[in-house]
Amino acid sequence: MKKLLTIILCTAFAFSCNAQEKKSTDDGGKCIHITAEEFNKKIDNTNDKEWKYLGNKPAIVDFYADWCGPCKMIAPVLEEIAKERSKDIVIYKVNVDEYPELANQFGITGIPALLYIPMKGNPELVTGFMKKEDIEKNIKNILKK
Repeated sequence: MKKLLTIILCTAFAFSCNAQEKKSTDDGGKCIHITAEEFNKKIDNTNDKEWKYLGNKPAIVDFYADWCGPCKMIAPVLEEIAKERSKDIVIYKVNVDEYPELANQFGITGIPALLYIPMKGNPELVTGFMKKEDIEKNIKNILKK
């Protein structure tokens, strides 16, 4: 009986670990928190003098801080958009307190700041709180060129 119970517990644990592993690697439909190093690998290699987007679909980068009230207000809106548009855009989040060099790179002095990155052309920065409708307009006008 102890062997059977041990086997059941081990199997349940294995499935649980596998499910957690899949959850952490499946970013579809969610905003993705990234580090400066990941930014350089997924979005732009800052060593190059010229902007060159490295992603495979348009993106929005949300520059935010945990203490920022408007950032907290826009976060669920971005999560909703990420879920609705997971097939055609990706939304990244960068904490400016942890990675100030990225904020400095784009001249960000106020947050929230959304960096809209089309597949071709240069990114456009829009600062301040926005309603979902305004973000959707920017997606249409900036990302879908």
